[in-house]
Amino acid sequence: MRTSRLTSTAVAVAAISVLATACTGQSEAGASDDPNAKTTINFWHGWSAPAEVKAVEDNIDRFEKAHPNITVKVSGNINDDKLNQALRAGGSNGPDVVSSFTTANVGKLCSSGAFADLKPFIEKSKLDLEKTFPKVLLDYTQFEGKRCALPLLTDAYGLYYNKDAFEKAGIKAPPKTMSELASVAKKLTVEKGDSYEQLGFMPTFHGYETVASHYLSSWDHTYFDENGKSNIAKDPAFAEMFTYQKKLVEDLGGYDKLEKYRGTFGDEWGAKHPFHTGQVAMQLDGEWRLGMAESAGADFEIGVAPMPVADDEADSYGKGFLSGTIVGIAPASKKQNAAWELVKYMTSDTKAVVEFANGIRNVPSTLDALKSPDLKFDPRFKTFLDIAQHPKSSTSDGAVNGSTYQLTLQDFGYQYEKGAVKDLQAGLEKTAQQIDTDIAKAK
Repeated sequence: MRTSRLTSTAVAVAAISVLATACTGQSEAGASDDPNAKTTINFWHGWSAPAEVKAVEDNIDRFEKAHPNITVKVSGNINDDKLNQALRAGGSNGPDVVSSFTTANVGKLCSSGAFADLKPFIEKSKLDLEKTFPKVLLDYTQFEGKRCALPLLTDAYGLYYNKDAFEKAGIKAPPKTMSELASVAKKLTVEKGDSYEQLGFMPTFHGYETVASHYLSSWDHTYFDENGKSNIAKDPAFAEMFTYQKKLVEDLGGYDKLEKYRGTFGDEWGAKHPFHTGQVAMQLDGEWRLGMAESAGADFEIGVAPMPVADDEADSYGKGFLSGTIVGIAPASKKQNAAWELVKYMTSDTKAVVEFANGIRNVPSTLDALKSPDLKFDPRFKTFLDIAQHPKSSTSDGAVNGSTYQLTLQDFGYQYEKGAVKDLQAGLEKTAQQIDTDIAKAK
């Protein structure tokens, strides 16, 4: 499960911004320890749910059995703000191995030296990255050729749908194109006065996972041009996505009516999530939602499919948005060789990755683990395994200022969907200028 999407990434952006001024990036400075000596290292992670914490502890137990000379002290529920403070302070009580859910900040983490450069460790271990990890995961764990992180489990986004509602509406199969999504969403919507008995799909950018970056995975798009300038006003995919999203908002009742209905929703991470309760018949979400919906006691049959794609890209159906947990080494650590042993084990040992994925209920992050017969998942989970391996699945591009550009684009989306911005092209051009200005300042 992930709790650090764009809506909660603003805190992480601020935290990493401070962190960037405090790190030197001299990763080799602390890599003089003997990895075979008896030692204790600190691992900090962000998981907090009891089942997730147990999965982490079980994974560490397996590592310690394989590396009896290394004891791992684990600290959980560490958000990026706490991580920032510890990395700035350094010292023996700080982390040696660090993890984060915020893949969007890898550009800043790598360029600033907030996470240590892993290249010397990878080369010494002869770890073949291209044969170990899917390409998208390799892309989002490095920035401009500097690798400061490796992927530790994956999040893949798809479309959940209420099969009972589909049957009642006479819908035979989940939509595969965005026009089909709009049509099905309208058929599934049952109005009740000035509200809804059932909404086919919540299209607003505040609708939990329906953020701009997740929508954009349905279009072939490029955030930056070859010169590193924002491409959002030039690439037609962005205008197409915003045009589609706003029309869907209007077709399903309008912004004000939808937002009023959204106010009745339960917490995204609780049992009263609107998909669980039947308030929404289709939901864009990550792989964790299946287990959460089952645990919440949803009283309908749950279907899972890839997110629909742009109509003129129908041959790419099956792709989706990818994200995940990243893991690296603290640059101030004096036990970086021992820390690397843990990083290497957690990220590249097939058995470790598979068992951790089983425990966390996330998508495995290595090519071998994705194909492992030892994965223990509901058969519907295969949809997410396939999305993770699809050649056209994508993630958001890295930037020197992390996810700031995504937040800027998202803020524009909030204004456009409610009608505060009338001219889409002019709005995109202004937003692109702001993105370029922010990146220039960060450099």
